[in-house]
Amino acid sequence: MFEKILIANRGEIACRVMTTARRLGVRTVAVYSDADARARHVMLADEAVHVGPGPARESYLQWQRIIDAARATGAAAIHPGYGFLSENEDFAQACADAGLVFIGPPPAAIAAMGSKSAAKALMERAGVPLVPGYHGADNDPALLAREAERIGYPVLIKASAGGGGKGMRRVERAADFAAALASCQREAKASFGDDHVLVERYVTRPRHIEIQVFGDTYGNVIHLGERDCSVQRRHQKVLEESPAPGLSAARRAEMGAAAVAAARAVGYVGAGTVEFVAEELDDGDIRAYFMEMNTRLQVEHPVTEAVTGLDLVEWQLRVAAGEPLPLAQEQVVLRGHAIEARICAENPDAGFLPATGTLQVARWPAHAAFARDELRPRVDSGFGEGDAISPHYDSMIAKLIVWGEDRGQALARLDAALGRTHIVGLHTNVAFLRRVVASRSFATADLDTGLIERERAALFEAPGLAPEWAAAGVAAGVMAAEAALEDADPWSRRDAWRLFGSARRRLELEIGGQRHTVTVERHHDGATTLVLGDARHPFAARALGDGRHDLTLGGRRVTLTVYADGERHAVFADAGSALVVEHDPIAHAGDHAGEAGRLTAPMPGKVVAFLVQAGERVARGQPLAVMEAMKMEHTIAAPRDGVVEALLYRAGDQVAEGGELLRLAAAATAAG
Repeated sequence: MFEKILIANRGEIACRVMTTARRLGVRTVAVYSDADARARHVMLADEAVHVGPGPARESYLQWQRIIDAARATGAAAIHPGYGFLSENEDFAQACADAGLVFIGPPPAAIAAMGSKSAAKALMERAGVPLVPGYHGADNDPALLAREAERIGYPVLIKASAGGGGKGMRRVERAADFAAALASCQREAKASFGDDHVLVERYVTRPRHIEIQVFGDTYGNVIHLGERDCSVQRRHQKVLEESPAPGLSAARRAEMGAAAVAAARAVGYVGAGTVEFVAEELDDGDIRAYFMEMNTRLQVEHPVTEAVTGLDLVEWQLRVAAGEPLPLAQEQVVLRGHAIEARICAENPDAGFLPATGTLQVARWPAHAAFARDELRPRVDSGFGEGDAISPHYDSMIAKLIVWGEDRGQALARLDAALGRTHIVGLHTNVAFLRRVVASRSFATADLDTGLIERERAALFEAPGLAPEWAAAGVAAGVMAAEAALEDADPWSRRDAWRLFGSARRRLELEIGGQRHTVTVERHHDGATTLVLGDARHPFAARALGDGRHDLTLGGRRVTLTVYADGERHAVFADAGSALVVEHDPIAHAGDHAGEAGRLTAPMPGKVVAFLVQAGERVARGQPLAVMEAMKMEHTIAAPRDGVVEALLYRAGDQVAEGGELLRLAAAATAAG
């Protein structure tokens, strides 16, 4: 086994590798950018080396600096994690040339399978079924447009060197092809340094099923079962599970054998994933087409670890150190069901727009470390309370993994664990994930990549915690804060005691975008009433400490947790959560004056392009600008009809969140 390794990555995967390395007695070296100087993976490592500025292309993708860091610290091997350099054959070869072990497949295997086009050509020669499409080397836009017409719309444009949904666009009609191709290639170039794409028929109601494979240097290759990764947004996975619901034993064996054959064909070593797009047939069976091979460990590998009881990172280290695979195929046993939820800094109700900011609160359910504990959820994260989410990298904050004896138990445990996940300080998808888990389609395993869109009515802009409970939580927090300030002098007490009659405490609260007047009445006999609109609720509150309150409202008892930051109160309960803003009508008068006509950046990022010019008349919904943040492109559309008055930045400029990109005047105003 190695004495010391360097992890050429950041965030939760770097922490994940370090956890196993520490258990095995292997020392670790972290690398970090300016943006990650105090990051959790840096603090967890035995040593850390600075490799450049915040943008990944200037730090984590500078592989010569990574190799220099490994040499300088005496590391014998480099673990690439996933993303960044993990599927770069030049980096793998450079490691070998420098006398370092690359903890992954040989460069030739990365080259053969890392390119989607090359991999599909190899699989086609091997007789593996492929989705109809164009996988050639010529990427002339006119040729690609003709191929799309031949294949038939809708088609899918995909970055050949890509992954993670980046550089991927679904195109419904020929008129949209050129713009989608240009956007796809820009994103692919920015993310992978390669703008080559392929075009395929878009399979209606596709399922995304992948097989985990493992090979060693002795020619042994096995698979560790499958994962269903069908629940996606923007072609990026949201929920993953193992085993895949509804997959017969015969189909599992067939797909596993195909995956092993694919790995053998390229002399594969280490952890890899063979991905299939599957469609359900009329008889309920599944037809699977080879899609691509990811020559690295996957984000969703913990669900495979949960059902097999294996540590895949340990396997990676042992294989890279020259040991044979620990198990033969017949010794691999899958038990129970596991589901992983990706918790991301994003706003689902705003098209999954990435969010940045500080994790003012980051509280997880009581969870297991990597050591398998079937009764507790597992949380893999590279962030802690007080850490900042940067615009330079992926938006994922953490992964929450649960195991159950069957899928129903795993679903229940996942919902409970998400309900006990409290994050404050920026938008996240936690509440959205709970709604997905509870949706009819997911609960009944009616899975395909269109599930989120199909369940749109139930998933987006859904009400959170009921207003009366959100108001009660804020009232309890305010009352507890006031009680903490009391003096021993009874005449200085702030508990609203009156010699006669009742006292009233009025709160102006914004809950779910709606303004409410809430009154807490404290009566002479000691009883309390919460008044919301025309409804009066008998109310009692008892502070439990650490923001937790035991509340009784209208005869029903609930425990809530409230986190207050000035006028903003985040309220969490088993039934849901709510963000409540306490308003001072005098202090906030006129806050929104003069905002008409402004179009601001919804997140920090770079201006890729303006799609309009000053003086141009535009219609509501028309694309105006394209921004890049967290390795994804985002289109800014016109909120109304008008005329572009001025462009305030240029393509390539960095813009802070809230920066005014352009001014839009009303058509009548511009004409006058």
